[in-house]
Amino acid sequence: MGSPKKNEESKGFFAAMSSGLSMFSNAMHRSVNGMLGYEGVEVVNPEGGKDDAEEEAQRGRWRQEERDSYWKMMQKYIGSDVTSMVTLPVIIFEPMTMLQKMAELMEYSYLLDRADESEDPYMRLVYASSWAISVYFAYQRTWKPFNPILGETYEMANHGGITFLAEQVSHHPPMSAGHAENEHFTYDVTSKLKTKFLGNSVDVYPVGRTRVTLKRDGVVLDLVPPPTKVHNLIFGRTWIDSPGEMVMTNLTTGDKAVLYFQPCGWFGTGRYEVDGYIYNSSEEPKMLMTGKWNERMSYQPCDSDGEPLPETEMKEVWHVADVPPNDKFQYTYFAHKINSFDTAPGKLLASDSRLRPDRYALEMGDLSKAGNEKSSLEEKQRTEKRNREAKGHNFRPRWFDLTEEVTPTPWGDLEIYQYNGKYTQHRAAVDNSGGGDVDVDVSSIEFNPWQYGNLSTE
Repeated sequence: MGSPKKNEESKGFFAAMSSGLSMFSNAMHRSVNGMLGYEGVEVVNPEGGKDDAEEEAQRGRWRQEERDSYWKMMQKYIGSDVTSMVTLPVIIFEPMTMLQKMAELMEYSYLLDRADESEDPYMRLVYASSWAISVYFAYQRTWKPFNPILGETYEMANHGGITFLAEQVSHHPPMSAGHAENEHFTYDVTSKLKTKFLGNSVDVYPVGRTRVTLKRDGVVLDLVPPPTKVHNLIFGRTWIDSPGEMVMTNLTTGDKAVLYFQPCGWFGTGRYEVDGYIYNSSEEPKMLMTGKWNERMSYQPCDSDGEPLPETEMKEVWHVADVPPNDKFQYTYFAHKINSFDTAPGKLLASDSRLRPDRYALEMGDLSKAGNEKSSLEEKQRTEKRNREAKGHNFRPRWFDLTEEVTPTPWGDLEIYQYNGKYTQHRAAVDNSGGGDVDVDVSSIEFNPWQYGNLSTE
């Protein structure tokens, strides 16, 4: 994406950032916040150290003997995809599944409401891209979510008027599909994480397609997030970084947001920082954006050189909400809300993640039971697969249909699943029967992702 030629030295950082073959080629080691100075710099040793390891042990992540034993087991998997290569110990998990983690993107959904209400096409992208950035505060948690069981679901209600549903649609490769909707937008995602285990770190590539449709004008937004790297997975203090470009494209108009997540350097330089522009369809910058993904994002109108317009000021568009102090799993208040039944609709599906016995046992602090329940569920999944294959049946998701569309991503091709509308019909039937207004004794519901007989002869 090009931009007009300019004198980079005289035009400042934003001008330099929008020039060259890549608009961010000159920004790799520079940032707005970096030029202004740092407050409360966090010292980060990318390689980890003895003090970091002791801190992790105090947090309950590893004991010395466990870490050494796990390292011996994992060495042979270096270079492999960790999503399906080995049964992982429950000590590294958080009491949440990947389907629930998908729902965390809805915490600041009011930003999509504002995008839908805005008549300014560039402000739409300011709001929508800030929404996409907002989840990274939650994603910095270094505990691993549980892999969903095939057929598992997660439902969320009672938040911003949103109905959210996610389903595990494939086991190998692990794939999830999600749909959310309120009066302002619909959200559809097919997600297939690709990982690479590098010894003491893991690279995570988001092989997925995310689409948001703003209902007022039917505008369709497409999101491509940056990759993520988990550092010091076994030795040292575990931390997460997501260096690279996030691109959100208005498929209706051709406008796009291109935001660069600065890589973290020694002593924390550049960590959390995000800089970029909103471009029109002619690739001219119209808005500059800057901030930190763990704090806030701001914007300001700019000229064709990427410089702030005279008599305009930087305005905040989003800031992170208050978080619980000293939370064991670094959960936000919204993450706790997701795990609770306050966000569950009446007559919860028996395949819902909240009902998983291993997840619940871990939440209650019983690691031994969590490990046993996890092993039991995984064995049930293997048994279900053997029975299904013996009958010549294929698994078919209940709420999402596999389409013939295959879309390219920066990390590989992706098969697309589409929401089929059956959940909306199901929920309407439940509500019409009065079930939506009835308190459900969820303790009586046994987790069962295979209850619907999603086996079809093909």
